Parts: sequence; structure tokens; C-alpha cells
Amino acid sequence: MAAVTQRPDRFIGMHFFNPVPVMPLVEITKGRETSGPTVATTLELSKALGKTPITSLDYPGFMVNRMLVPFINEAIRALMQGLGSREDIDQGAKLGLHHPMGPLELADFVGLDTHLYICGVLYEGLHDPQFAAPPLLQQLVDAGHLGRKSGRGFYRYGPDGARLPD
Repeated sequence: MAAVTQRPDRFIGMHFFNPVPVMPLVEITKGRETSGPTVATTLELSKALGKTPITSLDYPGFMVNRMLVPFINEAIRALMQGLGSREDIDQGAKLGLHHPMGPLELADFVGLDTHLYICGVLYEGLHDPQFAAPPLLQQLVDAGHLGRKSGRGFYRYGPDGARLPD
């Protein structure tokens, strides 16, 4: 987008994380032409909004999704291969990696359809097989199991979003 403006030095992106009121991170995505003052102003704005900014080049997936999507995909592949139960995979991430939620829980929270879409965008943009959607993800989305928003994904959920026993 910056390439079609008359001021690519002033073009910058802000990637807020969901849910925006709760998540402290904002990823500042700068183009190759983005100026230092534009970055500085955006970092200042981010802090004024109560966010903790990090910077990344404007590249498919930026930085955080480049790490997150393969992580979630690998958790789905591990489940498909019977490496562990969904509970053990999520508990491993929570206790072994100190994540607040496991990768399958997180995929359900984000939405399996959303994760599938992001896989497609990253795979198309980078042609890297780590971003290819695992077959189980496609099957769940095709079945309408989209995670919390549909009441079923890797886990089952009530109308209030609380996880239900199977």
C-alpha cells in the first residue's frame, strides 16, 4: 500500500492483538521506506494507548503470526498423529512453555476458520509448507466446528464461551 502513496516514508501499520482491550502487545509494521520519525511517533502513540510495541517489517505474517501459525499447526499435526491428547498438548504448552493457553485452546479462541484463512495467506505469500493447513483443521472448518464462536472446535463450549465437558 505504501508504494501507491506519495508519502511511503509516512506509511506504517499497527497490528493489535485480540482481544484488544486485554492484550498489551501491538506490532508496529514498517515498510522499507518508513522513516525513523514515523516509527518514533507510532511507538509513542502505542505507549500512550497503554500498549507495549514491538517493530517488524511489513512482511507476510509480520513477526508474531510467523511464529504462532506454525506452532498451532504443529499442535494440530501432533493431535492428528496421536502424539498426545488435546489436553496434554495444551497442558504441555501451558506448563512447559509458560503459555497462558495451549495452542489448540488458542486456535478455538481465535476461530478455526480464521486460523485456516491465515494459513492460506501465509502459505500463498511465503510458499513454506509449515504454513500449510493441516487436514484436520480443514475438516473441522468444513464441519462447521469453528471453535468458541460455533460452540465446538477442538473442545466444546457453552453459549457463554465456557468450556464444556465432552
